[in-house]
Amino acid sequence: MRAVVARVTEASVTVEGEIVGAVDEPGLLVLLGVHKDDTPDKAVVMARKLHELRILNDEESVASTGAPLLLVSQFTLYGDTRKGRRPSWSAAARPEVAETLFDAVASELRGRGTRVSTGSFGAKMAVSSVNDGPFTVLIEV
Repeated sequence: MRAVVARVTEASVTVEGEIVGAVDEPGLLVLLGVHKDDTPDKAVVMARKLHELRILNDEESVASTGAPLLLVSQFTLYGDTRKGRRPSWSAAARPEVAETLFDAVASELRGRGTRVSTGSFGAKMAVSSVNDGPFTVLIEV
């Protein structure tokens, strides 16, 4: 699993003109890619890392502040551009597997007490965010 995590002051996801997920206060925007070899155990590890990652102000975490998190599926994080001009998506999980593991990360985060909003898996989404800092990190498990 791979996640691009941005500290934001606000963020939202819109599908067909309707906001389907948002954080309207400081928190995290997480773009999550699922690899074809990922497992439910990796979903648990990713959720723990996201919950405890100390990148909010004063080196705080979602766990310590109760800040919200917007989780958006993004298979393109596994695009391979090393050859040619067109990315290969062969490392990304198939949609049915990716959706199950994406949902597992969201569920595990909620089980830890995190306020989680999500995009719509597989939909064409418009993601809007106001980065804080900007502060963005990459997490791989």
